[in-house]
Amino acid sequence: MIELYRGITNTWECDEMGHMNVRFYVNKQTEGLAIMAHALGMPNAFQPGHSSTLIPVDQHIRFMKEVHPGRPIVMVGGILDVSENEIVVYQELKHVVSGETAAAFRTRVRHVESKTLKGFAWKDATLNAITRLKMDAPELTAPRSLDPDAPFLPDEKALSLVPDELGVPVIGRGAVPIQHCDSHGRMLPEFFIGRVSDSVPNLMGQWREEVANAAEAKGEKIHSGAAVLEYRLKYRRWPKAGDLIEVRTGLGKVLPKVHSLVHWLMDPSTGKAWCTSEAVAVTFDLDTRKVIPANPEHMALLEQRAVRGLTV
Repeated sequence: MIELYRGITNTWECDEMGHMNVRFYVNKQTEGLAIMAHALGMPNAFQPGHSSTLIPVDQHIRFMKEVHPGRPIVMVGGILDVSENEIVVYQELKHVVSGETAAAFRTRVRHVESKTLKGFAWKDATLNAITRLKMDAPELTAPRSLDPDAPFLPDEKALSLVPDELGVPVIGRGAVPIQHCDSHGRMLPEFFIGRVSDSVPNLMGQWREEVANAAEAKGEKIHSGAAVLEYRLKYRRWPKAGDLIEVRTGLGKVLPKVHSLVHWLMDPSTGKAWCTSEAVAVTFDLDTRKVIPANPEHMALLEQRAVRGLTV
């Protein structure tokens, strides 16, 4: 593996839970992808006006260890797989001091024309570089709750599955500012997951209040938060500055210790999905930083707010 990033976690990159927010994991992963492009002999891939670039098609993220403000971090990575115009890039973000893994990314990346996003084949020189960077996926960071190779919902079905008809609420709404766009004018990957992160409290905040009230009625006290363990994203279309985004969220899996939420980022003017994703999360005690097992009564309250029916 080669080194793809080295830096620290800034205080302003951390959220109300006291650890680095998911968007900044993806921010650093995207920086690492640019460094990977140089290693592949494509130094201009992310520069304005260049004829070709790399775009993520789908992505699996496993979050393994919290990253707190000021902690030094380093990213290493390589190539897991290659096809005519795609590669699967492995990136592992690690704590410098302890050597522990903070997160692991498996991202399917496509080689495309910058203007049309039409895929085209790798050059021989790039294929040679890919061969030198090939590696086996580490067992330690293997996906657990979400299969990165499971088929996604086809685009035509994503268009026919209407969240309004399922009763899936809008939990986030906004427009893309130009400062959230890359050198080719499309929204940066970190703001897909970032939009979800900013929207989920509109759903989960009321639920957590209900859970706290239910616990208090039994003489218990809950001081809880949430942590995402795994994420799977399908990047379907790329918004530009001025485009609108709605976030729709439904309930996915409910297991003894974890639950998942399915998120759709949609264009309200066309009804098409920009991105579909699923996040596996746990509830944890903010004082002890330990996982709180899922309570069936609490999950029943969540299902009243986050209806089922959406899929990735």
